Amino acid sequence: MKIYPSRTFYGEFSIPGDKSITHRAILFNGAAEGRAVITNALLGEDCLSSAACMRALGADIRIEGDRIVVTGAPAFRDADCDCGNSGTTMRLLMGLTAGKGVQVRLTGDSSLSKRPMERVAAPLRQMGAEIFTTNGTAPITIGKAKLIGRRVDTVVASAQVKSALLLAALGAEGETIVREPMRSRDHTERMLAAMGADIRVDGRDVSIKGGKLRCRDVEVPGDISSAAYFMALGALRGETLCKNVGVNPTRTGILRVFDRMNVSYALENERTVCGEPVADIRVRKSELRAVRLTREIMPTLIDELPVIAVMCAFARGESVIEGAEELKVKESDRIQTTSDMINAAGGDCTPMPDGFIVRGKAELSGGTIRSCGDHRIAMSGAVALMASNEGGEIEDAQCVNISFPRFYTMLGQGGEKKC
Repeated sequence: MKIYPSRTFYGEFSIPGDKSITHRAILFNGAAEGRAVITNALLGEDCLSSAACMRALGADIRIEGDRIVVTGAPAFRDADCDCGNSGTTMRLLMGLTAGKGVQVRLTGDSSLSKRPMERVAAPLRQMGAEIFTTNGTAPITIGKAKLIGRRVDTVVASAQVKSALLLAALGAEGETIVREPMRSRDHTERMLAAMGADIRVDGRDVSIKGGKLRCRDVEVPGDISSAAYFMALGALRGETLCKNVGVNPTRTGILRVFDRMNVSYALENERTVCGEPVADIRVRKSELRAVRLTREIMPTLIDELPVIAVMCAFARGESVIEGAEELKVKESDRIQTTSDMINAAGGDCTPMPDGFIVRGKAELSGGTIRSCGDHRIAMSGAVALMASNEGGEIEDAQCVNISFPRFYTMLGQGGEKKC
């Protein structure tokens, strides 16, 4: 994919539905009683993998335009589930199927089959789950087992690990309490509560009792992780308005980074949709300054770190991002691939064991960027090249279809007219 440089970038963008919420709306409604309609759903490859897996387990899932109609299957059947490239699908299904009295095999593509799954399997076994991984990775087999509610302390602050435990707890006897080392995104808690679960949140503890879910219509807000690329271009090259973006406080770490980096932005038309806070986000060209990010903020912005690093490449001074080991177990080792991406575009980035150091420059030259099949590296690289002097190319550019099928089309809509 050829990316041409742009000295100005202005536009108003309708951001596709949040991937995390779309996954959960499909999976939770697919396991619930009744029928639900999911609007503004993200129809990228990852979320379609969740739909295919729930069909295999017995749910009726139909895609009608940008909406998904789900008729749930509270009683699952034995199934082989292909999770494609989606770690969220695989990890949440480990919990969702663990106490269902069925035998399920979870597989994925070559990339997903390298990602760590014991971080989910081990705490689920504490509840009595019968789970077999393949040397800690997929393929995974979930057997028939009776689950007992208990307190589980997670090792990592991961919404996927927490969600798997909460879903397993729905089929467990008694109460389960999940405690995280730091609070992670809370889409699961919000949606389960809306669907009738007996769930309570107290700081880093989430308590839940076994029970059934009722289907609930969901209007999916725009994904702030997807909006981040257009927000970055607004800060670097002009002004952008991203509409209908979810601003759940467990997901808005990038806005706190904007505060530290001197980014000019505003939240407009703030409102609540299906229990999730939503706003339009306006970002204007800014004189960026370097930033230091540490472990405490990571759960709220882990997916946005590659594009934040791109912004740091244009900022005044040296930026340090540390405490981000979680980047190593994404679709690629994003510590290394982010560093390679910035350096290939003419920047100066040094990888560290838990993050990277980015030395800001007034401008980047451009070049050829290898996405390594990672959608967030491809999209962040496109931002870097568009803001560079000469532009360049993205190799394996179509991997963006995993989360943002219309990304390049929307990128081409940025023009000179102010929004």
